[in-house]
Amino acid sequence: MARMGEEHSATSIVDGLARALARCGMPAPEQLRRLTGGATMESWLFVSGGEPFVLRRAPSLEFMDGRPYGHDTEAAIIRAAHGAGVTAPEVVLELDPDDGIGSGFVMRALAGTPDPRAILAMDQPGQLLGEVARDLARIHSLDPATLPGNIPDMDYGEAVEGLVDQYEDAGADRPIIALGLKWLRDNLPERVEPVLNHGDYRLGNLLAEDSHLTGVLDWELAHFGDRHEDLAFGCMAVWRFARVDRPALGLGSLEDYVAAYEAESGVALDAGRFRFWLVYRTVWWALGCIRMADFWRTGEDRMLERVVISRRTSEQELDLLLLLEDGSPEEEQARPLPPPDLAPEPQGEASVGEIATAISEWLATIKDRMEGHDRFQLAVARNALGMIARGEELAGEFADEFLAQELLDGDRSLATPGLLAMLRRSALDKLAADVPKYPMLELARAKWMGED
Repeated sequence: MARMGEEHSATSIVDGLARALARCGMPAPEQLRRLTGGATMESWLFVSGGEPFVLRRAPSLEFMDGRPYGHDTEAAIIRAAHGAGVTAPEVVLELDPDDGIGSGFVMRALAGTPDPRAILAMDQPGQLLGEVARDLARIHSLDPATLPGNIPDMDYGEAVEGLVDQYEDAGADRPIIALGLKWLRDNLPERVEPVLNHGDYRLGNLLAEDSHLTGVLDWELAHFGDRHEDLAFGCMAVWRFARVDRPALGLGSLEDYVAAYEAESGVALDAGRFRFWLVYRTVWWALGCIRMADFWRTGEDRMLERVVISRRTSEQELDLLLLLEDGSPEEEQARPLPPPDLAPEPQGEASVGEIATAISEWLATIKDRMEGHDRFQLAVARNALGMIARGEELAGEFADEFLAQELLDGDRSLATPGLLAMLRRSALDKLAADVPKYPMLELARAKWMGED
């Protein structure tokens, strides 16, 4: 099964785009280049008639299989949001099968940067947070009559059981994820009147310039559901990046975010529902990360980012444990952690970890010869090699199907003596191997081990 990036060269994309643009009376594309990043879809920037545009498309035709709707529906949602005053891009055309470059659509490029670190460094984060809350309230107020009729309406119970199915398909051997699934089953909220959820509303999918919101991107996960889900998702620790001290999108306090949203929407928010969806989306993203490895294994998308993103599951496991541990007995929260299980120092021939380190060091010497997406891929490759090298230093196992099943069934819990301490240790060690620069790792060490 070939990846679409292999099926279509940049030259063939230019040819296909030219056919698509011609249908709208627009000049052929120039200066085509692929934008970096994007956990699922590809984005290509180009110029037509002196104006910048972005092509958004699937990395493979197979990648669209099983999705609730296609790019035509996503484009219609964006058009409706744009027309209602949301800072969504203007969609100018959808690709046609005869264009020969797969599934997708073209948008007018917007000003601003999507770089979370650049956004978090802007002078007035509070101002930006208020605009973010305003835009999200406008999304939630969109009239269903203006939207396509095939947008799914989330059933909360079915959604949780869908996560359980994903978990079982992925091996059912991750105790912390099992703990989260059991909590979700036990704390399922009552249904409320659904609103349109963006579904991926967070830093990384927002554009900003001079402390002003300039765009909301990536609408492929839009659905009808509880507004608290959208609000909670952007507040996950992973989407705050380095600003773990600012719980609302890394931009400010939850109190300010909630106040701005309530003022715009006229709706009072519920803290309990917010917490449910924060846990739900943390489990959801943990399983989403694991699934990236399957995309790579099956050949749906052989991009290097897939296998690396799959190891970011350990970020969500640590965050999930931080969210859930408050429900454990005080004596378990105070219990010291067991020591890490370290592998012996390598001797004799080079270990796998040493080989990975040597390759990473060599790749660093050619970084300056790379540009664009290739330079980004080189950085991803070095991250992957670092994971291998650090993982070789640990002897412990992080998967335990038997314990995970006991937690999912409720036979063991965080009240089980010593279990919380053991899970804390495994979460710290795995994340230190996978993503040692993850900001929440330092916070967890300070909380659990008293480290500064």
